[in-house]
Amino acid sequence: MLDTIFKGGPVMVPIMACSFVSLAVVYDRWCAFRENRKIDTRALRSKVQAHLRAGNIDAAISECAATGGPVASVMLAGLRSYQQLREKNESPDTMRAVITQVMEEYSVQALSLVNKRLDVLTVVGTAAPLLGMTGTVTGMIGSFGGMAEAGASGGGGAVAAGIAEALITTAAGLLIALSAVIPQSMYNRWSDEIELEMQEANSEIIEFILTHH
Repeated sequence: MLDTIFKGGPVMVPIMACSFVSLAVVYDRWCAFRENRKIDTRALRSKVQAHLRAGNIDAAISECAATGGPVASVMLAGLRSYQQLREKNESPDTMRAVITQVMEEYSVQALSLVNKRLDVLTVVGTAAPLLGMTGTVTGMIGSFGGMAEAGASGGGGAVAAGIAEALITTAAGLLIALSAVIPQSMYNRWSDEIELEMQEANSEIIEFILTHH
């Protein structure tokens, strides 16, 4: 394996660096999304609604604080704002406007944490094939240089080495790009699911305010 990498020439250094960075990000985001997917957000929203209908805002807040995760965090921000506004006897329209703004702003922050470092996978997915193509060019340059030096006397070894370098870097660049792009696509889908759950949770809390005040 190492012998094959070394045959790829100097361009393999940045390509392998991209590989290590990509693997680290993929593992980090996998752990984060796995923990989040363990949370039953539908059950959480149901419990919060039950507490709100019973007039127990403190229990709803405690439920969100104990659950954790991006959806629970957004609901927690909205419920705390709702509690403060209700204690001040604010009008329903004021509560709706303020809580909507608070939850939307917090949703943006929560999603930025969910998508943290995913842009690194985009960079790797773009850069790795380009580096592979660069290795292809340098390898072919080496091949033609070997042919020119050998002239009519042969020199197939130098030519073969250059072609091997070209093929190795191309293959490595494409494989590393795939190892970044495929997980990123999966993580983006999970992120979209989380965003949808946030929107549904926001709508439920706002609807409660409109119907109970």
